[in-house]
Amino acid sequence: MQDKNIVIKVENISKCYRIGLKENMHDSFAKSIFSFIKSPLENYRKYRSLYRFNDLNRENDSSDIIWAVKNVSFEVRQGEIVGIIGLNGAGKSTLLKILSKITEPTGGRAEIQGRISSLLEVGTGFHPELTGRENVYLNGTILGMRKKELDRKFDEIVDFSGIEKFIDTPIKRYSSGMKVRLAFAVAAHIEPEVLLIDEVLAVGDIQFQKKCLNKMEEIGKHGRTILFVSHNMAAVTRICPRTILINKGGILHDGPSHEVISHYMGSEKGTRAERTWQPEEAPGDEVVRLYSVRVLSESGCVSEAIDIGQPVTIEMVYEVFRHGFNMFSYFHLINEEGIELFISFENDPEWRNRPRLSGRYVTHAQIPGNLLGEGIFYITPTLRTLNPNIRRFKVPDAAAFQVVDSIDGNLSRGDYYGGNVGGVIRPLLKWKTQYHSESAKSVLATLSK
Repeated sequence: MQDKNIVIKVENISKCYRIGLKENMHDSFAKSIFSFIKSPLENYRKYRSLYRFNDLNRENDSSDIIWAVKNVSFEVRQGEIVGIIGLNGAGKSTLLKILSKITEPTGGRAEIQGRISSLLEVGTGFHPELTGRENVYLNGTILGMRKKELDRKFDEIVDFSGIEKFIDTPIKRYSSGMKVRLAFAVAAHIEPEVLLIDEVLAVGDIQFQKKCLNKMEEIGKHGRTILFVSHNMAAVTRICPRTILINKGGILHDGPSHEVISHYMGSEKGTRAERTWQPEEAPGDEVVRLYSVRVLSESGCVSEAIDIGQPVTIEMVYEVFRHGFNMFSYFHLINEEGIELFISFENDPEWRNRPRLSGRYVTHAQIPGNLLGEGIFYITPTLRTLNPNIRRFKVPDAAAFQVVDSIDGNLSRGDYYGGNVGGVIRPLLKWKTQYHSESAKSVLATLSK
């Protein structure tokens, strides 16, 4: 690598696997006997061909070949924290295994400068019969640490993991969460130049996940490089300025995290700030059908990114085909972790306890600014009739938007200009601070009267 600031350079990395083919069915007893006789030779040929890919044409895939990673190229500079996202089976974990030298690529090359630490699977590098203490030294040695270095950092590693009481217990008695705690503590404290982390953090509890994210931010600030694979878009948005979207083994998008995540939400998850249906496909029944859901900014434009201080409007368009029904629409708001924040019901006085006429309706609900925290939120539109009480449609995650904090002029932050504040909501509360020149003791005495 000519540029010394480039720590990871990946050039046309590919990895394919040969899979077994479905056995042919035989229409006669004689053919079955003949197939049985020649099967040892056929199996031997299949075995010999399992790892022979030299004759493959990457443009014309064979039916027994799966490309887990295909022609992937990118560069990562020193100190970058890069998120890697994509659907299950997209090739994210395979890519990290190649960079960790666990899996050999079928083609291409990767250059990495410095010591690599990877956290890819729960329990990797641990021996189940050894204690936590013994595994700290074993895992640390595997990752390249010297014994003196491990001795010096042992207490810090154990303290970070939070499993002091069980450090002399065999690993086989640890839960998955405890193994992840210890593994991350070791991997994060060996001061690697490159840290590769897969989705294993999802096993831990919420508080430990936050602790890990804070540690990753700290590592990045010290000039170390991190590749972070995750399905948690809020975590990726928080710590990764740059994100790579992988789809079917290739890079689909590479750029600023908010842009890539918006692209992912739209193209991969099937959710975006606007979703419409053709009449024949619209959710609902013979009484009412939903035609569109839109997320609108304060200016009335469709927007996937909403400033934290600005209101966001949810618009639903539906058509009533049979008049005479009392009905109301509502929506569920759900965050990235699947937590339902609230349900908001249509409450326009004009339509309270009033049967609906046939025709098209457009309803708006406004969520005030300075209420939601940073993150991605999903909308589930629903409509119910009251006579009879029947839910006519419910569309999970029909649309989505991301609340972003530009920091500039954000009153809910006060004078704090650090990173992500955290929290599902961040309401703008009324604060009042008074100055008293007297001592604290006299002020308390005055206030108590």
